[in-house]
Amino acid sequence: MTNLHSGAAATGTEVRSRPRGALPALCATQITSWGIVYYAFPVLLSRLTADTGWSANAATGAFSMALLVSGVVGIPVGRVLDQRGPRAVMTAGSVIGVLALLLIAAAPSLPVFFLGWMLAGIAMAATFYPPAFAALTRWWGPDRIRALTIVTLAGGLASTVFAPLTAVLAEHLTWRQTYAVLAVILAAITIPAHALALRAPWPAAPPQPPTTDRTPIPRTRPFLLLASAFTLSSFAMYAVVIGLIPLLTERGASPSTAAWALGLGGAGQTLGRTLYASLSARTSVTTRTATLIALGGATTAALALIPGPMPLLIVLAVLAGIVRGNLTLLQATAVTDRWGTTHYGRLSGLLGAPAHIAAALAPWAGAALAGLLGGYPTLFAVLAALSGASVLLALGTAPKPIVERPGLSGR
Repeated sequence: MTNLHSGAAATGTEVRSRPRGALPALCATQITSWGIVYYAFPVLLSRLTADTGWSANAATGAFSMALLVSGVVGIPVGRVLDQRGPRAVMTAGSVIGVLALLLIAAAPSLPVFFLGWMLAGIAMAATFYPPAFAALTRWWGPDRIRALTIVTLAGGLASTVFAPLTAVLAEHLTWRQTYAVLAVILAAITIPAHALALRAPWPAAPPQPPTTDRTPIPRTRPFLLLASAFTLSSFAMYAVVIGLIPLLTERGASPSTAAWALGLGGAGQTLGRTLYASLSARTSVTTRTATLIALGGATTAALALIPGPMPLLIVLAVLAGIVRGNLTLLQATAVTDRWGTTHYGRLSGLLGAPAHIAAALAPWAGAALAGLLGGYPTLFAVLAALSGASVLLALGTAPKPIVERPGLSGR
């Protein structure tokens, strides 16, 4: 009896042609894509609504629509990635992203603005972390955690680079002109990087390891439980991120102090990603999944129950960020650690779709629940309970062991 880590056929660890420029290129394009398509929006939101007269809720609804579209489109994108590799997908996604930003910048009405963000959602699905993770997983094989960590560390700098740059541009230009300039930057960096640096041959997928269970992986109990666990955890995590500032202001923090706490939480997220490789080497996949989700719930519960002092709350925000950083890499490796790399793109798309949808709905739902529950401390207590439920689901996600049948090994 063997497990998924027992051979090259299962994990894709055979010799492969690894493109030298892919890793630095993906670092640059993740910073740029996230920074422009995602993080520029909150910086420009107030200027956008003041100029157009559209409500903040309506404009934010268009942005949330992009996140929903990204989650759904990620499923077919994953299938294409498995078959053809990342070059065409990510290059086309970059082109679509540029067109989406230009449409958003020129939108004469709210429906056209929504259309632009729906197009941006397609670009997100084709250029953000999931396709980059698929490329690194297939090309880097047993070294994938190191490569994934490097790219997510770079991606963590997206807001650091592009939020200030967007703000500087907006001081001298209108929000429409700012988006147009950002579209040019996006085109100049991401289109050639994806087209030129991802040209290496796409290694053939390793054969699916034999198993006694003929049920398709997406219909198995571990897969369904894992998807449910990630969905609840993602909802709680993103609701906490959006709700942290109002929670701290309810506790007496000034808006600037609360913003600093959120920013330091982002720094903690970057730190957390540097710790994942060590954690992965020392824990089983099920233990790792349940532990990280539980730690996320614990930090959320602490923020709900501890009223102060403010330095302690800021420390908790940093600890929550460290856990979030690990959760990003946990989701990136969830499929490979359980089912190998054969159908990584498709399975990751299916696994991530409900979690992406939950993340898109979390800001609205969290704010609504806070109003119904009487404040953000109670909301955070509910979110901690959701994390606890996802821990129970995660404990049931260990896949059945793979049985190597006579005559199949070495094929």
